[in-house]
Amino acid sequence: MHSNPSLKKVLKPVHLWALAVGLVISGEYFGWNLGWDVAGTGGFLIATILVTIFYITFIFSFTELTAAIPQAGGPFTYAYKALGPLGGVIAGYATLVEFLLAPPAVAFALGSYVHFLHPALPVLPVAISCYVVFTIINLLGIKESAMFSLIVTLLAVAELLVFMGIVAPAFKWDNIKQDAMPFGWGGVFAAIPFAIWFYLAIEGVAMVAEEVKDPQRTIPKGYISSIITLTLLALGVMFFTGGVTNWHNLSRIDYPLPEAISIVLGKQNSWTKVFAGIGLFGLVASFHGVIISYSRQIYAMARSGYLPQVLARVHTRFRTPHIAMITGGVVGIIALCLADTGEVITLSALGAVVMYIISMISLLVLRRKQPAMERPFKVPLYPWFPLIALVLGMVCLVAIVYYNPVMSWWFFGVLALIIILFMLFKKSS
Repeated sequence: MHSNPSLKKVLKPVHLWALAVGLVISGEYFGWNLGWDVAGTGGFLIATILVTIFYITFIFSFTELTAAIPQAGGPFTYAYKALGPLGGVIAGYATLVEFLLAPPAVAFALGSYVHFLHPALPVLPVAISCYVVFTIINLLGIKESAMFSLIVTLLAVAELLVFMGIVAPAFKWDNIKQDAMPFGWGGVFAAIPFAIWFYLAIEGVAMVAEEVKDPQRTIPKGYISSIITLTLLALGVMFFTGGVTNWHNLSRIDYPLPEAISIVLGKQNSWTKVFAGIGLFGLVASFHGVIISYSRQIYAMARSGYLPQVLARVHTRFRTPHIAMITGGVVGIIALCLADTGEVITLSALGAVVMYIISMISLLVLRRKQPAMERPFKVPLYPWFPLIALVLGMVCLVAIVYYNPVMSWWFFGVLALIIILFMLFKKSS
């Protein structure tokens, strides 16, 4: 039997910046506007500021873990090291939920954007064909995938800047101030999953840590440049979109940006069509990046014996985890057929927040248990950054569970089942 090849070390800081921004950038194009529907513009702004502080403290803390333990499993590996096998199981499950359920939401939006451009093309078949096409692109190798990610991300960032330039002249403060907090403070907490969508999956960069050249220096550069880029884009897009029209008109659709441009320029304007066409870049960048991330997560968990061994296979020619990639795609297509955008965003955010909390606990535990461990990047203001991220993570978790009890039952029910099975198999093995 031939040995399993290893993953290729080819990624540089610019690739990581592109992957991190690319993973998240679709969150600037759609999904976040559903937060207006539950909180109004003011309530959602407060939720976004809270979540931005959370992500900044989290990413600085998470960078310490990724640079110290550059392995493909990311959070699963850190939790395993800090909290043992059970911690690994919980972190691995939460990360899989986040990364397997974010792409169906993006695929829905891709389908909606294409449908906006060509009404004859139905949303669901377009969304499913996206899975097929991008899985094939990803199978061809990490370097090719990273270059594709870089080009598409640069186009997506440029497009958001053009968008702000086009709608800025039509900006009116009254549109943002009007009816800004119709649901009071309750709305702020209800909007948290949609504010998380602005940044969700940035930590996916950790999953390609084994494919990075000089990870100790490259990973911090990639992470920190990307969180700055995303914060500026998130706040800019939210303000400029909200100033164009009565926010109620944009709070329930899957394509708020083309709609905002069509309000400014008119639906038949050729720029409106062009923008919706290139609007696909942001969605494509995220979709593509998340496929890279979930395939590495499945691969790492299978390699450690938590998932069937066959999922840890690496393609001999392309050096990509091909079976993990195809399996993740099948799960995503099933989710596409069973749930809607709001549901998959909520479940994905729930998985993310649980994983963030476990990662921060892992960081605090590793500092105490392994003080001598080599840490090429140390979080500033320790222990305040990880503690702030931990507390805000808990607040986000309570808010999501409180406003989404049914989804939370499903999420924690499946987690409990996995823990029980893990305990039984562990005893019998």
